[in-house]
Amino acid sequence: MSELKAPFPWFGGKSRVAHLVWERFGNVPNYVEPFFGSGAVLLGRPRGGGGTETVNDLDAYLANFWRSVKYDPENTAAWADWPVSEADLLARHRWLLETGTERLQALRTQAEYYDAMVAGWWAWGLCSWIGSGWCVQKEALPEQLPHLGDAGRGERIREYFEALSTRLRDVRICQGEWDRVLGESVTVKHGITGVFLDPPYAEAEHAVKYSAHSNVSAAVREWALANGENPLLRIALCGYDGEHEMPTEWEAIAWKASGGYGSQADGRGRENAKRETIWFSPHCLRPQGNLFQRAEYADHSGLGVTGR
Repeated sequence: MSELKAPFPWFGGKSRVAHLVWERFGNVPNYVEPFFGSGAVLLGRPRGGGGTETVNDLDAYLANFWRSVKYDPENTAAWADWPVSEADLLARHRWLLETGTERLQALRTQAEYYDAMVAGWWAWGLCSWIGSGWCVQKEALPEQLPHLGDAGRGERIREYFEALSTRLRDVRICQGEWDRVLGESVTVKHGITGVFLDPPYAEAEHAVKYSAHSNVSAAVREWALANGENPLLRIALCGYDGEHEMPTEWEAIAWKASGGYGSQADGRGRENAKRETIWFSPHCLRPQGNLFQRAEYADHSGLGVTGR
């Protein structure tokens, strides 16, 4: 099957630069992703990859979806297979915030727990909802016109979820704080480890907070700096240009994102899309090739990639 992608839109997804990450990680025997999101980097791993893979996300809906697809793709697809309906969108939004949240409490205590109904409705809603706010608690439900595009239904969804399930068969899917999957027992005890860090943007850059207790972006940067010299770790840190001050030994690659829904609003999304940067730690691989080869690759991908 061709390259796998997440079956739902995700703000800040890194599908366009997954190849850059794997060029610098190589076929590492161990891979850890503390902020899994849409899973674009894991799903973009070249064929032939393997070893131990551990992913994590604090978002319970997200972790539940990936677990549900892994263990029960057919049932998850059945719940996700529904036409666009504004009335259903608002009704399911309310149900997921109330009943769905309660049903996901067991995610933290049972390693293989999942709820296929919650997973399917949540993914369906992400594809139908426009902008932010899906399954985010609000005092009143918004007047939300659904997305009227058709991403495909029926057998196509089932086949795709089956392919995702096959890819996730040996992946360990965790739900909780980011640093709980970065101890030695999860990382270097398994050998050379690629760690992909894609934390929420700094609080000054984005209104959505990952945690009420700390600036996660700064804490992740500190972890990266403290562990960057470890020869068993190949670390990639994502953020905006100027968000992280990293040593010169780290390779910085700037790239251009699509801008997402932000490009339709006040223009901030367009500007931020030009600031996306990935910093690679000193023990990451350095791809071979001359400037002409790199420039041709960048133009072909439409990324506008520049190294510095």
